[in-house]
Amino acid sequence: MARILVIEDNPASLHLMQYVLKAFHHQPLTATNGASGIEIAQRERPNLILCDINMPGTSGYEVLAQLKNNPGTADLPVVAVTALAMVGDRDRILKAGFDGYLAKPVDPEAFVKDVEVFLRKAA
Repeated sequence: MARILVIEDNPASLHLMQYVLKAFHHQPLTATNGASGIEIAQRERPNLILCDINMPGTSGYEVLAQLKNNPGTADLPVVAVTALAMVGDRDRILKAGFDGYLAKPVDPEAFVKDVEVFLRKAA
């Protein structure tokens, strides 16, 4: 069982990811905006962070920068979960420093398998 922080401003997407993670015996932590996600990451030090990119206020890019620039959270793996799926978006996201990329909408059957690949890489 892994503790996985999901930072997502869309309630339906957040609920789906939380539900699927629980169904596969992971412990989801949730944040509905970037600022609270950073606070939770600092306090809880989850095994993995799944972060939306386009959020009001603190974007996923800003979340990533703040986490990676903080010695207490710099080692936490952060995977983008985003609807940005145009040509070049994945490469830009990975080049920005995200440890991985998952496209939305989330496919519940593939989601946990994909997340567990990132967990194994992080271990």
